[in-house]
Amino acid sequence: MYRILSKEVLSDVVKLMDIEAPHVARRAAAGQFIIVRIDEFGERIPLTIADFDRDRGTITIIFQELGKSTIQLGKMNAGDSVASFAGPLGHPTEIENFGTVICMGGGVGIAPIYPIARALKQAGNKVISIIGARNKSLLFWEEKMRAVSDELIICTDDGSHGRKALVTEPLKEILDNKDQKIAKVWAIGPAIMMKFVTLATKPYEVPTIVSLNTIMIDGTGMCGGCRVLLEDGAQFVCVDGPEFNGHKVDWDNLLSRLSFYKDEEKKAVEHYDHKCRLENAVAKGEK
Repeated sequence: MYRILSKEVLSDVVKLMDIEAPHVARRAAAGQFIIVRIDEFGERIPLTIADFDRDRGTITIIFQELGKSTIQLGKMNAGDSVASFAGPLGHPTEIENFGTVICMGGGVGIAPIYPIARALKQAGNKVISIIGARNKSLLFWEEKMRAVSDELIICTDDGSHGRKALVTEPLKEILDNKDQKIAKVWAIGPAIMMKFVTLATKPYEVPTIVSLNTIMIDGTGMCGGCRVLLEDGAQFVCVDGPEFNGHKVDWDNLLSRLSFYKDEEKKAVEHYDHKCRLENAVAKGEK
């Protein structure tokens, strides 16, 4: 069992947890992920590592309550334990001194972009970070991102904080600046956001790395559920990723695959939230 040491509510649907997992923390690196299972009957939930503390033996996860399992995880509190916490999984981010780089986080993608930006900064890069969300209430870790960035640009769709813009707008402005050469871009967020980031950077021939969060079952490459189509063939996100060259991803195929189980996910949430009227009536002493 893996104990939840602390919990923080970042928004109505986004939660942060520090999990006691010394064996994972010892080897964790920026860009990797874990798979958490709430109990012996639980679904395996892949989450990119938001932070780690080797001395404390902890892993920080940040997740959005979207389906039944993440809603159930979000109801847990400090002192509770999850049944399994496997990791670190996947390949770490390639970190070296590239020069000037851009790190982009959209929504919950701000969480996994943070350790990448930190590692790139520590390696001597000039780090320009762009983070965005639909509105101010969904933004988090602004000060943490500012601390590891030479420049931080904040965007919201509704203009409630920072610029009223999509994250691709300041990205294009930076790429258009002939006085500043961008060596590489990292983008993590909703698949549609990553797609448009890669479309924006492709004409400039700037290498662009994306971290994919596909449907995943076992996390060992055996099931094939996390298959992603690239220009040079199919690969598995769990063992070949989670980071890929965004210019080679078949985004239309990926977006289609991500929607495969939307109906089933909706039904699972409805069943989880369902309150039996007969049980309520019996509890009240009604017939």
